[in-house]
Amino acid sequence: TSAIAETSNPLGKVLDLMDELAAKVTKEGEVEVKAFKEYFDWCDDTAKNGQFAIETATKQVEKLTAKIAQLTGDIQVGDENIAVLASAIATAEKELADATLIREKEASDFAASEHELVDAVDTLDRAVGILQKEASKNPAALAQVDTSNMANMLQALSAVLDASAFPGKDQKKLAAFVQEQQRASEEDAELGAPAAATYKSQSGGIVEVLEDMKEKAESQLSDLRKAENNGKHNFDMLKQSLEDQLGADNKDMDEEKSTKAANEEAKATDEGDLEVTKKSLANSQEELETARSTCMQTASDHEATVNARTEELAVIAKARQILEETSSGAVAQSYSFVQVGVRMQNRADLARSEVVTMVKSLAKKHHSAALAQLASKIAAVVKYGALGGEDPFGKVKGLISDMISKLEKEMNEEALEKDYCDEQMSKTEGKKGELEDDVAKMTSKIDTASAKSAELKEQVKELENELGELAKEQAVMDKIRQETHVDYETAKVDLELGLSGVRKALSVLRDYYNGGSEDASFMQQPAMPEKHSKATGAGQSIIGILEVCESDFAKNLAKEETEEEDAQSSYEKMTQENTITKTTKEQDVKYKVQESKSLDTTIAEVAGDRETTNTELAAVNEYYAKIKDRC
Repeated sequence: TSAIAETSNPLGKVLDLMDELAAKVTKEGEVEVKAFKEYFDWCDDTAKNGQFAIETATKQVEKLTAKIAQLTGDIQVGDENIAVLASAIATAEKELADATLIREKEASDFAASEHELVDAVDTLDRAVGILQKEASKNPAALAQVDTSNMANMLQALSAVLDASAFPGKDQKKLAAFVQEQQRASEEDAELGAPAAATYKSQSGGIVEVLEDMKEKAESQLSDLRKAENNGKHNFDMLKQSLEDQLGADNKDMDEEKSTKAANEEAKATDEGDLEVTKKSLANSQEELETARSTCMQTASDHEATVNARTEELAVIAKARQILEETSSGAVAQSYSFVQVGVRMQNRADLARSEVVTMVKSLAKKHHSAALAQLASKIAAVVKYGALGGEDPFGKVKGLISDMISKLEKEMNEEALEKDYCDEQMSKTEGKKGELEDDVAKMTSKIDTASAKSAELKEQVKELENELGELAKEQAVMDKIRQETHVDYETAKVDLELGLSGVRKALSVLRDYYNGGSEDASFMQQPAMPEKHSKATGAGQSIIGILEVCESDFAKNLAKEETEEEDAQSSYEKMTQENTITKTTKEQDVKYKVQESKSLDTTIAEVAGDRETTNTELAAVNEYYAKIKDRC
């Protein structure tokens, strides 16, 4: 085993796994023959069972098809019978409705006729009673009435009834009835049958005539009632017959509909069973065909397994050789415990790294060039201070303390500057008003300008010192950037070579182990012969660990590249910021020198021409404008 395999790193584990896999592949060949025999025993059983299922389903399809055809014919016959019964029921219902209408009209006519005849009999009966009473009083008067002349009889009858206080309404009914009977008798006479009442009236008196009329009316009433009874009886008989027929037809209709519904339900059930049976038949045929195809393919694959094992062993050996020849440098870069400044080996290194990271974050957050420069200085001290045997952390603390002192000083100066601006703005505004009234205040303006000139000269001196410090910091940054770039180039070469080797080994292994996928079993069946199966589990484990190595190498390379890009970007940004800061400070120096000279000139002019108010006021305004621009 090479030095790579002996060190504590993932590649060493990969080489061990490759050796174990080679032994496993050899052993699996002994198991395959037994599995192949068991699988083909299952193939024979599946073929027999599938053929039996196909034959059974085919017979069931034929049986259900014939039954469905029979039920379809029964349903058609039922529809025809239902149509005939519906027509008969409609006809009977119409006959019953027509007969009912006729019976109702006959009953209405009977009631009217009966009422008239009953009324006539009652009127005649009362008239006869009155006449008989009058006859007992004066027989000679009624005996003289000529009953052969209807008009004379009616006139005499009217006189008698008037004298007897017989109601006029009843007299009119009586006269109308008598006239009606007379017309009926005359019509009978014209037909050759002399009326009995007329004949009797010729031999008797008016009482006999009225009694004959009453008898005839009673006879007509009796005949009318007999006819009504007969008509009602006949209607009842017809109605009963039609209702019996309707009851029988409706019962037959219900039975036909029930039979049809049962046939339709049975047909639907059989059609559902037929559909299920057809699907089952198709599935059985498909499964049988699939089983035959799969078993034949398995037999064809059996011979290839020996060659596959040989090929896998060759692949493992080739991948192992590539890893041993190409990965030593990358292993050292990724997993060595002696790298200085690249990996964190102890708590002190970790603390220093956290300090650099924190300072960089603060510089980015507050956009501070000073903090960014401090981060670069700390990184350089951490990287190179330990190599010289010095205490880098002490230097780091010194750098941080110096920066804190500098920041505190700048903060105090900014506070003094603000106080100064507030004070001068207030004073200048007051003096501007005073100068308009009192020329004597120009002396204060001269004093203020003198103080400002001295302050500007002091600020110019501080700016020149800061420009010197800035030049020194830029030189340190240039040196650190050059050194870190050389380290990056060395690490990049090692990592790229190692990454290339791992990827070549992965390509060899993946081409073999991932060259094809196992098809899922189409139904329950014993496990297929392994076909050697390329030892996918162990192969994937090796690939997985190699992928970890690849990821580590790639991450380290990406990290180195990212750190290089960040360092270069930070360097360029800081250089740009330093350039801008330098230019700004140089311009400030130039401006402040010019301003101090201008103030000196103004002081001389104000002192020489204090008596000129407008000149003095213009100088104050100029000073006021400059104060506003600055503050």
